[in-house]
Amino acid sequence: MGIYENLKMIRENIKLHALKSNRNPDDILLMAVTKTVDIDKINEAISFGITDIGENKVQELNDKYPFLKDNVKFHFIGHLQTNKVKYIIDKVKMIHSLDSLHLAKEINKRAMQKGIIMDCLVEVNIALEETKYGVKPADVVNFIKDLDAYENISLKGLMTVAPYVNPEDCRPYFRKMKELFESIKKIDQKNIDFKYLSMGMTNDYAIAIEEGANIVRIGTGIFGKRLYKVEGN
Repeated sequence: MGIYENLKMIRENIKLHALKSNRNPDDILLMAVTKTVDIDKINEAISFGITDIGENKVQELNDKYPFLKDNVKFHFIGHLQTNKVKYIIDKVKMIHSLDSLHLAKEINKRAMQKGIIMDCLVEVNIALEETKYGVKPADVVNFIKDLDAYENISLKGLMTVAPYVNPEDCRPYFRKMKELFESIKKIDQKNIDFKYLSMGMTNDYAIAIEEGANIVRIGTGIFGKRLYKVEGN
């Protein structure tokens, strides 16, 4: 199937699973993950209603930005090295992968230099996988409290990448993320403005929606399988 048919099916699934869990489908943002996707295909997805795209690599985001910046909002969703923050700080709507105080310090510094407030999601390693980045669930509350001093960062919510297993087996992890999200919303801290729970990808987004996700990040489901190069940010 083509991009139009893929998006139509995904939107129908979003609606189905949102209604199944007594939620408004319009409250769920479908973000297109555009790693290795060329400009023409991204523009095609935009023409069919995609408003937000997620990029994993700093260089790739910078390469695409001049061609797409007027038509779509960019998000950075991959692991972010501190020495690369300066290249994207004024290009992205939100950084989804804040996972260390070292990175927070750099984001805050670069945002201050640009006179902006950077929206960020805290990445949580919900399944404690050694191959994944993110703050341990038990450390998230203290980590967020430690971010109180950073006035140019606005904490908008949480993000996770669930284990790549049978989708139903992800449900406990998504449920735990939702509980964490709701508990942190209650913390009285000036830079907490929790709105977004970003979880669910092509394999498991239906389960993520049932458990409370309001951003789903879908690449393969929209653009088909892609060949990935092994490279750094």
